[in-house]
Order: sequence, then structure tokens, then C-alpha cells
Amino acid sequence: MQIGVETAKAVDQRRVFVVDQDEITRAALQFMLHDEIEAHELATPEEAYAKGVDWLRPDVVLLGAAFLAERGVGLVGDLLRTFPGVRVLIVCAKAEEALALQALAAGAHGALVKPLALADVRRKVDTVLGRAGGAALVQLA
Repeated sequence: MQIGVETAKAVDQRRVFVVDQDEITRAALQFMLHDEIEAHELATPEEAYAKGVDWLRPDVVLLGAAFLAERGVGLVGDLLRTFPGVRVLIVCAKAEEALALQALAAGAHGALVKPLALADVRRKVDTVLGRAGGAALVQLA
């Protein structure tokens, strides 16, 4: 574990699926979270569905906005039905904020707007998990 990581968070057995088409974004988010939470990188929603069976269900899905542009905001509803109780955060660039707002209307719980910062990502994930140290979920223009 790294300095500054809260042990209680690191052992509470919460799970995040990072589902993004961009390999670098997936790796960055997984790296930002892995000290305090079990995080898995997945390249497609189908990989998430396959991995999320039985005990490996996610508590949070960080979903890249490119999937919403490609497949529509109905993808948010699909995730919510497949993983009851999951929290969905949309990972988007400033130019994709309108799409993120549509996803929020479709049931997403918040958004992470790039550029991503370690403290912001951890705070927002903490918020949707109901942990101490949470932050505002959406900061869109």
C-alpha cells in the first residue's frame, strides 16, 4: 500500500469496473483506484457482463462516454438492470458533457470529467459508495 491510503477503504471489498475503449484511460483509472479498492479494467461492456457474474459483481462502473456515443444512453439502463444496485459514473471529456447529461437523465449517478485527477476520482468513487470523504458527483457546465 502507498502512503496516504486509508486501510479501512482498502479492505472493505468494494469493486469497480473501469469500462472504456481507451486503454490509457482504463489503465490510469485502475491505477488511481487500486490502492483503496478492487478495480478491474475492461475494454467493452460485454467483458463487464461476462466478468460480473455471481460474486464478481461491481459496486461501481466507470463507463467511457465513447460507448454512449456509439451505443446510446440505453447502455446505462442495461448496466443498471444487469448489476442491480450498481452505481454508474460516466468518464467524459469536456466536449462530451452533453452526452454525460443525457446519461444522467437515463440513470447514471455522476460524471468524471477529464482531465482526471487522483484525488477527484477517489473522492467521487467514495461518494457513490457512501464512504467518508465524498465529493460532488457532477461538475458539468
